[in-house]
Amino acid sequence: MIENKNRKSAWIAFVIVLLFLALVIVLDQIIKPTDKMYMLLTVLQKGSVYALAAVSMNLLNGYTGLFSLGHAGFMLIGAYTYAIFTIPSTARDTVYQYYDAAIRISFPEIFSGALGGFGTVLGVALAVILAGLMAALLAYLIGLPVLRLKSDYLAIATLGFAEIIRAVFQWSKLGPVTNGSNLLKSFARTSTFKLNLGGSTVSLSTFVPVLIATISITVIVLIVNSTYGRAFKAIRDDEVAAEAMGINLAKHKMISFVTSSFFAGVAGATMAMVLSIAQANNFKSAMTYEILLMVVLGGIGSISGSVIGAMLFISASEWWLRGLDSGSFLGINAPGVFRNGFRLVVFSVAIMIVVLFFRKGIMGEKELPDLFRKRKKAPVKEAAE
Repeated sequence: MIENKNRKSAWIAFVIVLLFLALVIVLDQIIKPTDKMYMLLTVLQKGSVYALAAVSMNLLNGYTGLFSLGHAGFMLIGAYTYAIFTIPSTARDTVYQYYDAAIRISFPEIFSGALGGFGTVLGVALAVILAGLMAALLAYLIGLPVLRLKSDYLAIATLGFAEIIRAVFQWSKLGPVTNGSNLLKSFARTSTFKLNLGGSTVSLSTFVPVLIATISITVIVLIVNSTYGRAFKAIRDDEVAAEAMGINLAKHKMISFVTSSFFAGVAGATMAMVLSIAQANNFKSAMTYEILLMVVLGGIGSISGSVIGAMLFISASEWWLRGLDSGSFLGINAPGVFRNGFRLVVFSVAIMIVVLFFRKGIMGEKELPDLFRKRKKAPVKEAAE
């Protein structure tokens, strides 16, 4: 009976996801850049990127109990890897103005020559996967010494490594690969993703990042519900008890760290698509703090909460409260002192209110399906005569 209910819930979730993806495609076609609702597409694009980043961080911080602050560094690796391997050969010399480009391979060009439009899609997909693999590889190397640390010491160490990565990528000696402190551009981005059907062009600029985030989050959900996920939770709850049950702490911590970093790299590649540029200065430690804030707002230990927290954060900061900086919004007039940053003031107050009323985040440790399940009433004990 329980297995049938789980299958039914999985199918319902699958249908809802398909309907949502179909809605995104429709919105991509009917909303134009001149429309007032165009910010909705921006929120969906950026929100999907940060939702994936928040869920991948939650896999490590919330489900395994490893407090890491190196997420921005792994996203940086993913963004640069994707950009480097998708820049067209004709634009490479223009992008690397001050260096002689050491890597001249473009996956979309290689496969499009033989497979046409499908080859371009395949090349982009391989670049995204390679971005995740490169982030995972570095995470494995960093994890060997770092995962022996715990709590705040682990957070400080990973934060330090993230800053080192950002500095190294701007090092002029690596200019032929990373373009030094200059930005990377002209690579495959969301605005170029279009599909020709019967003479009409179908835009996929919002659908592609949403699809990447959806597939990645689905894989993370499967991992969390697997034996590995149960081992992660056991380590989070009590390492001594987990080890007594036969769980290899070092092995499972490394798996969690590498897996989280892989999807952080994928999120970085998707962010490069959305922003159309890749530059190390965009991946500062403040980005990690923002992602951590999304996880806390949604609920540590809840994948649904991480997605909700990311979408609310991006919607409020990029759309709903944007008008506050212009002077007035929804009848609220910005004081002269805060005219240029009134949006951040109101946003900070809103976050504090949410944290005060939702101590464990909006979802806590629950998932969306849990909200629709009927609670079983506790049996009433008969009074002893």
